[in-house]
Amino acid sequence: MKDAAETLLLIVLGLSGGLAVGGGMVSLLVVLDLIPRVMQLSGLTGRYKAVHLFEGAIVAGVLYWTAADFNGWALPLSPVFALPTGLLQGVFIGMLAAALTEVLNVLPIMAKRLNLAQGIGWLLMAMVFGKVAGSLFDWLIYRN
Repeated sequence: MKDAAETLLLIVLGLSGGLAVGGGMVSLLVVLDLIPRVMQLSGLTGRYKAVHLFEGAIVAGVLYWTAADFNGWALPLSPVFALPTGLLQGVFIGMLAAALTEVLNVLPIMAKRLNLAQGIGWLLMAMVFGKVAGSLFDWLIYRN
């Protein structure tokens, strides 16, 4: 009986956590209109009418990779394929972060509060180099 109660508790906690994270991600994408902003930033303005296609692709990708993670699917590919895959994932995350900062006007507000109006370029470069250094540390040192 104790094992069944623990299993039920784990199921409830897992579903609750998944719903919380999924709800947060959906609200981030929908409420802040991040998909249209990513399309604007990427130069896909001619494809703006196909925004529902892009949103559907994100939902399909989430569902597929969730199933792949749960079922332990793996592709027996060479490590050479990791470079373009990682590059594309990095571009997507970077564009998503850029769209989010553009929506929330993070950089102008931070520059104004830190009295860095003249040095906004330096602030941006510091953020870029910090992200690159942190990613390199994570992939080359921490994960090995």
